[in-house]
Amino acid sequence: MTVILHALLLDVPEELRTERLVLRATRAGQGTVVNRAVTESFGELRSWMPWSQRAQSLEDSEAHCREAQAKWHSREMLDFCFFAKRDGALIGKGGLHTIDWKLPKFEVGYWIRSSCARRGMGTEATLALVELARTLGARRVEITADARNAASRRVAEKSGFALEGILRQSRRDTSGERADTCMYARTF
Repeated sequence: MTVILHALLLDVPEELRTERLVLRATRAGQGTVVNRAVTESFGELRSWMPWSQRAQSLEDSEAHCREAQAKWHSREMLDFCFFAKRDGALIGKGGLHTIDWKLPKFEVGYWIRSSCARRGMGTEATLALVELARTLGARRVEITADARNAASRRVAEKSGFALEGILRQSRRDTSGERADTCMYARTF
């Protein structure tokens, strides 16, 4: 059986539950709620996320959700919306991205809505994603963050990731300047 066929046949849960969160697979129809969170958090997201360099329309957000759903089915990306158990509010998004099924290896990506930041929810969601990766056979899970992004680095460290190194001037930041990238990993 080929590696990709094996990945396509995996039973991947579309909902993960933690103490305070419900992580649900990103699906068509979630564009409006995603757009509200992105709009609220635009100032913070713009500093770190290449996809957030201009305001997102409702159509942009819905297209993103539909693309995430298609990539889920092809096992290119397993993306989730993070909802608060308490009131059902969208508090962020993230998932298993940059998947290499041959190892297997996953990269965890995430962002938290500005009004929900600094409450440990990013760490809680990340730990759920790490557990999902482990159940899918991960040998390695990575988080990359701009060296200046203290909040993202804090989530990686609180989630048990080891800083393997700082890749100097390894990419361009959102303003086009050269930037350092911190490479964090967990292995199993």
